[in-house]
Amino acid sequence: MSESKYTAADYKGGQPRWCPGCGDHAFLNSFHKALAELGIPPYETAVISGIGCSSRLTYYMNTYAMHTIHGRAAAIATGVKIANPNLTIWQISGDGDGLAIGGNHFIHAIRRNIDINIILLNNRIYGLTKGQYSPTSCRGFVSKSSPYGTVEDPFRPAELCFGARGRFFARCVAVDGGPSVEVLKAAARHKGTSVIEVLQNCVIFNDGTHSVVAKKEDRERNAIYLEHGKPMLFGAQHEFGLMQEGFGLKVVKLGENGITEKDILVHDAHCQDNTLQLKLALMEGPDFPIALGVIRDVEAPTYNEALEEQIAEVSAKKNYHSFAELLETNDTWEIK
Repeated sequence: MSESKYTAADYKGGQPRWCPGCGDHAFLNSFHKALAELGIPPYETAVISGIGCSSRLTYYMNTYAMHTIHGRAAAIATGVKIANPNLTIWQISGDGDGLAIGGNHFIHAIRRNIDINIILLNNRIYGLTKGQYSPTSCRGFVSKSSPYGTVEDPFRPAELCFGARGRFFARCVAVDGGPSVEVLKAAARHKGTSVIEVLQNCVIFNDGTHSVVAKKEDRERNAIYLEHGKPMLFGAQHEFGLMQEGFGLKVVKLGENGITEKDILVHDAHCQDNTLQLKLALMEGPDFPIALGVIRDVEAPTYNEALEEQIAEVSAKKNYHSFAELLETNDTWEIK
């Protein structure tokens, strides 16, 4: 990735047709900015989406792009990466497209560690089909398909990612531009499957679903921005922090009971053992802040590189290297 010579405008295409106030607008702006700062040319970038409101994003990109079928974005993104390893691949899915009909593809792409970037726009609702509850909707959520409240517990995307042996997981808020750009850049630099959960609002069918982190002042109280190698501090004045308590975590206030910054846990996104990283990813209010930023970033062999190496190794042992040569290894006849 060379020093950028592109601007956000170089990646823009089409006129977005999402509802006014939809979180997709803010995320799209951050996505364009991140691509420009990465400096990867538009012709070396491919954006693959499934079905849903968020999956319309492919129409607003001046890159290679493909709007595919429901739940199959990960499978097609995998195929594109294998066919052209030089492309940087971004998969755009909503919580329904990515975790319901596409759930199996989601976990197996992560398990294989194919070098693609999965963006999961999570608004906890099916917006395109007008308001049914999704795999991330909270228990008791009232919707058109659960008029008395859903009796199911939701998926937690981080838990699925970690359970599938995920090596990269990050989280951001769609309207939080600067941090969103940074996690997108970190995902692109990671070799292997990266997953970014984007907390996004649907103003029509699930307005306020992420209200605890929707505004800057809310995030100061209710979120923690994790940075590798830095103490886990949060609050408007960084007056709160995280410490270990037994096998769990606890929130403490600096200055109380003699607690100083030296007592606060330091974030290690590169730790192979994901125990603490998963605990951080699953924190939720009111007792704990929601973790934002890069939570896990661990290197491991990628599927596409391993496949290329395997093909090269097997090919070197064969006495044919093309279909024409394969035909000539058998008996041949000349017809006159």
